[in-house]
Amino acid sequence: MTRHAPDILATKLNRRTLLSSALAGATLSMPAIRTAAAQDKVVYVNTWGGAWEEAAKEALFAPFTRETGIEVRTVAPVSFAKLAAQVRTGVYEFDVTTLGVAELGRADQGKLLAEADKSILDPAKLWPGASKMNGIASHAFGNVLAYRNEKFPKGMKNWADFWDVTKNPGSRCLQRYAARVIAMALLADGVAPKDLFPYDLNRAFKSLDRIKPHIRVGWTQGPQSQQLIRDGEVDAIGMWNTQVQRLVEEKLPITVSWDQAVVDIAYWAVARGTPRAANAWRFVEFAIRAEPLSKFSLKNAYGPMNPESFKFIPEAQAKLLPTYPENFKTAIVLDAEKLLPQIDEMSKRFDQWLAS
Repeated sequence: MTRHAPDILATKLNRRTLLSSALAGATLSMPAIRTAAAQDKVVYVNTWGGAWEEAAKEALFAPFTRETGIEVRTVAPVSFAKLAAQVRTGVYEFDVTTLGVAELGRADQGKLLAEADKSILDPAKLWPGASKMNGIASHAFGNVLAYRNEKFPKGMKNWADFWDVTKNPGSRCLQRYAARVIAMALLADGVAPKDLFPYDLNRAFKSLDRIKPHIRVGWTQGPQSQQLIRDGEVDAIGMWNTQVQRLVEEKLPITVSWDQAVVDIAYWAVARGTPRAANAWRFVEFAIRAEPLSKFSLKNAYGPMNPESFKFIPEAQAKLLPTYPENFKTAIVLDAEKLLPQIDEMSKRFDQWLAS
């Protein structure tokens, strides 16, 4: 399973602890600073490793090097702590990283990210919403409702149906990830998408209390969620589209609803102060081009954020991606700017709810 950004929203570390631990470990874990003069034909990209990196090598890294002559070297896994440490110390292990909405908000707040080099990539010339908090949108994955057909012959459409255990009895499963699950809980309780952010936490946890007796397990890894619904250990689940798509392709009796999919967007970001900023922005400009991004997205069933990418994706495959227009119009995109002030309270309350 392709790894995704860690659940920073659900961690117990506060900002001070995070930055302190990052700084404390910097001298032990970071290599000596790489100078731009010595390495003007290289860019260091922070990746998730595994299948994610393999897809990026084929669709993004190798083509970029062929076009520019700039070698891409990778550093794995993605680490917000290392990003914070290297910007604060001036010792750079990587130049470019990929961040989810929560991490992007914290990185921007901490002044860890470089502003776009407009001579290479001008955010004003990109599609609407492409640039946010010094990050450039790349691709997205959806947290969707999936269920076993034999358990719900009349089907389920949205999170209100998922929460309605009287009308739709059966076992449930949700991820142990605060920001996504709280969004689902509020939508299930009737909050309109336009009123979702910032979260009404009191209302959210009352909604979560109603579904909790029916949650058999809280999953933490993508393959685990896949196994739970594949084997019939749970009847309905909120899970990543990238995982459930494999089950659909295997023609298992499982249906996916895209209505109210909770979408996470991955952003490319350049570390503030890196001596290879020009190379980094050249890479980002290439990585969000329509054709390379379409190839990368298809490798792992991501939804490309560049609308032009769909010109290179067959219609049958496009319909299975979270940013396909018909799917995206009913999706809820996590809003980092509005959620950022709630992160610490949300994390603490979610941990307490899980333990109660």
